Amino acid sequence: MTWLLAAPILIPLATSILTFATRSAPRLKRTISIAGSAALLWVAVWLVARVWTDGILATQMGGWSAPFGITLVADMLSVIMVLITAISGLAVAVYALADIDARREMLGFHALFHVLIAGVCGAFLTGDIFNLYVWFEVMLIASFGLLVLGGDRAQLDGGIKYVALNLVSTILFLGGIGLLYGLTGTLNMADLHVAVQASDQTGLLTVVAVLFLVAFGIKSAVFPLFFWLPASYHTPPVAISAIFAGLLTKVGVYALIRTFTLIFTHDIAYTHGALLVVAVLTMVTGVLGAAAQSQVRKILSFHIISQIGYMILGLALYTPLAIAGAVFYLVHHIIVKANLFLVSGVMQRLTGSFDLGRIGGLYKSRPVLGVLFLIPAFSLAGFPPLSGFWAKFLLVKASLDAEAYVVAGFALLVGLLTVFSMTKIWGEGFWKPHPDGELKVQGRLGRRETACLMLPIAALAALTLCIGFYPEPFVNAAERSAAELLNPAAYVETVLRGAR
Repeated sequence: MTWLLAAPILIPLATSILTFATRSAPRLKRTISIAGSAALLWVAVWLVARVWTDGILATQMGGWSAPFGITLVADMLSVIMVLITAISGLAVAVYALADIDARREMLGFHALFHVLIAGVCGAFLTGDIFNLYVWFEVMLIASFGLLVLGGDRAQLDGGIKYVALNLVSTILFLGGIGLLYGLTGTLNMADLHVAVQASDQTGLLTVVAVLFLVAFGIKSAVFPLFFWLPASYHTPPVAISAIFAGLLTKVGVYALIRTFTLIFTHDIAYTHGALLVVAVLTMVTGVLGAAAQSQVRKILSFHIISQIGYMILGLALYTPLAIAGAVFYLVHHIIVKANLFLVSGVMQRLTGSFDLGRIGGLYKSRPVLGVLFLIPAFSLAGFPPLSGFWAKFLLVKASLDAEAYVVAGFALLVGLLTVFSMTKIWGEGFWKPHPDGELKVQGRLGRRETACLMLPIAALAALTLCIGFYPEPFVNAAERSAAELLNPAAYVETVLRGAR
């Protein structure tokens, strides 16, 4: 079992080392990258099957018993996130074969990409809050390297903004860890659950909780801490933008869900009440920012922010249905948002621009691409019966059940404004004639390039349709995750078994 829990971290790290060692052999390096991504997906599927049948799994690295040493834990939420990371990683790895130029490959794209995936999987599987910080830093270093890879002026400008605010988050996170350890004497998350419940220093614990809320809020890009995201996500190559859009902010959301269901539940009225306000403001400001943009990747970047608000809403309401809705929304959004960025890359390849004013006529010349755009776009907007409809339905119903009618109204309003942004991309980029009268394809795509670009888009669109038309197994998995999160007794028992 130890190897199975460690494999989602070790496979991408080993892949990173091998791709770096073979950087002078481009074909071999690309083959290793795809093989490593496929191996991670295979292990992720196996891990989901084990947790589904056997329940929560935990192991101690290095022979140290909990709460000492490094703990790896796989509950339903963890394995769902590892699986969706593996799916996104494989899709982007294939897309990158046609999107990343030889110079960036030589500079270490594949190695940095797989280190990023390892950091994401490590954050999802760790059972220790200090090691959560470690994996966040692995992600930060790899993502900064990817963001500035190539050294373009826009990339460097976006990278400085990205890393500056994330370093603030790191300082707050470390400060919170130190204070939490001083109050409880432990950093193992299962042990922290017990220690916080037994502590009588609720005021100080609430202060520490706010530190974690701000630290993870920066990484999640919630209001008003999101400015780094639209300033940076549109600057690197599309493959890098897509993996960032799909995964990075979701790790912050995961950390909020994990800590504010397992550890900081001593003052729900204050902490989760604050999260509710943050969720609504994040939804509204993100969608208004998207409506004001005319560049495809900037529109999509602001929509990341607005959709994060829905996920935080599920945590803030703190009911079984709401938490299940947040988990379902995480899965849906990672797939859809990564796919929309991939589609935007093909749009740019064909027209030479991301600016809606300078493109058009794509539906007439590339109808298949138009359909493949409509699927994730309509899903993001919440059109039935696509995955986004069920995600929004769960959260709106949870809001109504909790008598949070104003919140439900904002959630529906933001959904309508999302429709506006998606139809703007469709109308300007696909439906209207090209400004020059007839679309002249800027870059001729060979058969191999077309396959590498279009197959991941088609596969992610098919998965979106699968979730939409057959939502029951996905909803069941989300409900099981919610049950484990709201009643962490099994998690604590599994981790601490034999420790006392």
